[in-house]
Amino acid sequence: MPKFFRSLLILLTLAGGLSGCGTVNEKLSSGMGDYVPQWAGGLPADAPPRPGTPQYDAYLKERERKRLMPAADREKEEQAQKGATGSTSGNAVR
Repeated sequence: MPKFFRSLLILLTLAGGLSGCGTVNEKLSSGMGDYVPQWAGGLPADAPPRPGTPQYDAYLKERERKRLMPAADREKEEQAQKGATGSTSGNAVR
C-alpha cells in the first residue's frame, strides 16, 4: 500500500506544478503578443488598443462620435483622412 500512496503523491505534485505553469503562461502570453511583429503573426497595424488603457477609452469615444455622425459627413471625413495619409492607390505593397 505505501507504493500506491507514494505514486499518488508524485502524481499530485506533478499536477500542481503543471497547473502553475498554465497560469504563468497565460499572463506572459497576453503581454508578449504585443511584441510579435506583424509578419510573424502579431497584431495588425490597424488593431484597436487593448481594453483598460487610456488609448482604448479614446478609441471608444472616437468610434461613438463617428457612429453618431451623419453618413455623408462620415464619408467626407474618411476621404480627407485617406488623402492626408497619401494612400491614394489601393494596390500598395504591404
